[in-house]
Amino acid sequence: MPSRFPRAVFAPVVPFAISVLLMLVVSAGNAAGPKIADPAQVDDDYALQGEYVGMLDTPDGKQKFGAQIVAQGEGVFNVVGYHGGLPGDGWNGEQRVRIDNVKAENGVLQFKDKHGSGVLKDGVITCTLAGSDKPSGKLRRVERTSPTLGAMPPPGAVVLFDGSSADAFKGGRVTDDGLLMEGVTSQRTFGDHSLHIEFRLPYQPQDRGQGRGNSGIYLQGRYEVQMLDSFGLEGKDNECGGIYTVREPNVNMCLPPLVWQTYDIDFTAAKYDDGKLVAPPKATVRHNGVLIHEDVELSPTEGTRAAPVKAGPEPGPVYLQNHGCPVRYRNIWVVEKK
Repeated sequence: MPSRFPRAVFAPVVPFAISVLLMLVVSAGNAAGPKIADPAQVDDDYALQGEYVGMLDTPDGKQKFGAQIVAQGEGVFNVVGYHGGLPGDGWNGEQRVRIDNVKAENGVLQFKDKHGSGVLKDGVITCTLAGSDKPSGKLRRVERTSPTLGAMPPPGAVVLFDGSSADAFKGGRVTDDGLLMEGVTSQRTFGDHSLHIEFRLPYQPQDRGQGRGNSGIYLQGRYEVQMLDSFGLEGKDNECGGIYTVREPNVNMCLPPLVWQTYDIDFTAAKYDDGKLVAPPKATVRHNGVLIHEDVELSPTEGTRAAPVKAGPEPGPVYLQNHGCPVRYRNIWVVEKK
């Protein structure tokens, strides 16, 4: 630190710098393998990873089931099953069925627990329920897309990124294929607004926790809606769709990495009258078209953890966090509310 900084300025900077350094060290410690941002560079495991849906014969008749196959690196997978269908598309919200650390052999994944067994081969899971001596049905691979993917900005919208330029962002960087890179702050600031953003999480099968495809969008630079490869996880406040340190999403709508996803967010800024707070800020969030937060109250006095902008009455920017992972963004626009 240069000696010209007065002591009163230097003192609070030191603990902040140390906390940032520790955060980066922890993040690096969670990152064990490659960070793949290009779908053309994936490994063989990526072909097995994904979502599967089908009807199974059960003692109570035919029932719909969903499964998510999650790559863990080097041919190992976690299997997560859902009664009624996939999250946001039929799942009844009851306890998930989870089988961890299943090893694939020659492109085939076989797994078993007290509920039954399954064999994944050529994009189809053949399931046999416990107590049955014959297959109960098949789950077939599906590729879900957000209903708001590619949504066009309405008249009067502020277009922050359409692939042509990153000039709307401080520090804006664009990949060779025209995608916005992480770690940028919008030049403009906003009060009440609606926002649309499309994001693509990298494929990091060997990484875990906050080291796996981490970024986030900060509303007004104050309140983070987390971006993270949380495919197949429970859906906590520090996972994809969570309002960080505030509230977990109603349902984990995270799709597999390298699949384009959407956030559609309505943000209502804090309201003041003669300098006095009369209404706290609120956020409503749709992840891939599914409502995951509705009018969630946020703190008017402090932002979520690591927010770059202090809470207050002033308008704030859109900030896309750089957490050391190659998250990519496109089609970002804002509609300001008068």
